[in-house]
Amino acid sequence: MLRPTSRWTRVRASAGTSTVDAPEATAWIVLGGAGGATGEHVEAVELAADGSEIARTRLGAHALSSWVRDREGAAAPRWVWNDTPGWYAGLLADGVRVGRCHDLRLAHAILRDAVSVREAPSLRAAHEWDGAPAEPTAFDAAATLFSLEGDRSGFATGPPDGMDAALQEFERQRIAVARSDDPARLRLLIAAESAGALLAVEMRAAGLPWDAVAHDRLLTDQLGPRPVAGAVPRRMQEVAAEVRSALGDPAASLDSQPKLLRSLHRIGIPAESTSKWALAEYEHPVIAPLLEYRRLSRLYTANGWAWLDEWVHEGRFRPVYVPGGVVTGRWASSGGGALQLPRQLRSAVRADPGWKLVVADVAQLEPRVLAAMASDGALATAARGRDLYVGIVESGVVATRAEAKIALLGAMYGATTGDSARLLPRLRSAYPRAMALVDEAARVGDDGGVVSTWLGRSSPPPSASWHDVQAKASDVGSSRGDEDRARRWARDRGRFTRNFVVQGTAAEWALAWLADLRGRLAAMPLASEGDAAIRSGRVFARRPHLALFLHDEVIVHVPEPAAPAVADAVREAADAAAALLFGAFPIDFPLDVRIADTADKS
Repeated sequence: MLRPTSRWTRVRASAGTSTVDAPEATAWIVLGGAGGATGEHVEAVELAADGSEIARTRLGAHALSSWVRDREGAAAPRWVWNDTPGWYAGLLADGVRVGRCHDLRLAHAILRDAVSVREAPSLRAAHEWDGAPAEPTAFDAAATLFSLEGDRSGFATGPPDGMDAALQEFERQRIAVARSDDPARLRLLIAAESAGALLAVEMRAAGLPWDAVAHDRLLTDQLGPRPVAGAVPRRMQEVAAEVRSALGDPAASLDSQPKLLRSLHRIGIPAESTSKWALAEYEHPVIAPLLEYRRLSRLYTANGWAWLDEWVHEGRFRPVYVPGGVVTGRWASSGGGALQLPRQLRSAVRADPGWKLVVADVAQLEPRVLAAMASDGALATAARGRDLYVGIVESGVVATRAEAKIALLGAMYGATTGDSARLLPRLRSAYPRAMALVDEAARVGDDGGVVSTWLGRSSPPPSASWHDVQAKASDVGSSRGDEDRARRWARDRGRFTRNFVVQGTAAEWALAWLADLRGRLAAMPLASEGDAAIRSGRVFARRPHLALFLHDEVIVHVPEPAAPAVADAVREAADAAAALLFGAFPIDFPLDVRIADTADKS
């Protein structure tokens, strides 16, 4: 390892009588490849708060983890790198946790599209940073950027990984934020997004405790014994026979929606969809077994034995999270279905011996966020300390909780027919500020405009096809069909932007909640070595850690003695997130917090 060069600042020790030399504080450390075809070296550049370079260090790749551990302990900098999974997975495998980072790829996506960033031509022209995340295909330190073997195939589609590219992009981003309409909010959004990136890698590293035996038992109870490869489980065959008998067609296809709909039409059921809600409208002997067949089929195909074999190993489910994978900022997953944990499988999520799960979910997250964004005191009052929909009923706006839910969700998602449309005028009268916010977002979308979340994430602009449809409808020779199509496309975009501002801001609140909770968990005492959850990895075996995130729910894996303190921390983090985003506005985010051995909700 080469010794770093340093920049020193002359600081007065007392009232002008003497001076001492002191190193300038490191605020950021940028990591990047040091060049060469093998990827055997990494460069680290330390920057002061103003972005000026303090020190530059060249490291052998296998020395990086120990060097990062030392600098994290000494300076607690914000680590700047091209893409969090490529760097952080290997650090965690080596037992190194970092507190903060700045993910250049995620930040680039935010700033590139943000309407508050008015002048950033060089940033928007840096298309090499537009790529998808480049994650290793398995959680393996050998697959990370700093592998001495030089296998960087896992990063082929990712952003640039060299130091020069990282420094240039970081400078572009700092300038773009500083010149934006609201630098403070964008900085907070980027910090939250980057904290989420750290958590996504950490949750994959620690894994979600999973009882494969319980899962197998559940599958056997529901589907029958595990079939041989290519065969259909026994219970599915039995139910399929009931369905075909009710259809009067022993050869009916039950797994092709068009063919199944034709079979239903032949027996007088004019359904247009095979969804549960569409079929529930009809009374016929075929409906009950058909719904049961579809339930079993979903279980078998989405979370059956093949899923169990692929995704659960050594008592852990390790999904691949994709922070910011949805345009609103919500997370996605690129494998394992992490964000769709079926209720019937939650009993398989089981804490290790001597540990507990703290399971917490937020009640009516998006409506509460809407109240805060709009500063709608009446809606906030309806929500305070209670079920928000019950609060709407008790305020006299509608008669039942079901009506309150239908009306408010319809307002946020743009429902224009049925009960939602009938009840919407009552909401507009009772909660004018909240309704005006989503109505204005819809109007902007109808007109082809762009909307933004509370912290500044902007919606993508309309596609070229959308503009073509609108232009064709405006032509002198346009037909009634052209005009109808243009209006339909405009309404669809309006519904998208109406919900974008609320869903996106709810995602920001959730990130703030996660980031605050992550810090609180890291500060808690370690469990004894005898109580370690070894399968959670070197960093998390002895400390409470987040194990799953599902939009408005978290599962924390904790040593049993720490469970009450962790439950308190989860609530306190929710309060802190509300204050961080919405200041003193009186909105609360009540949580349903449970301490249990499993994540079962039954």
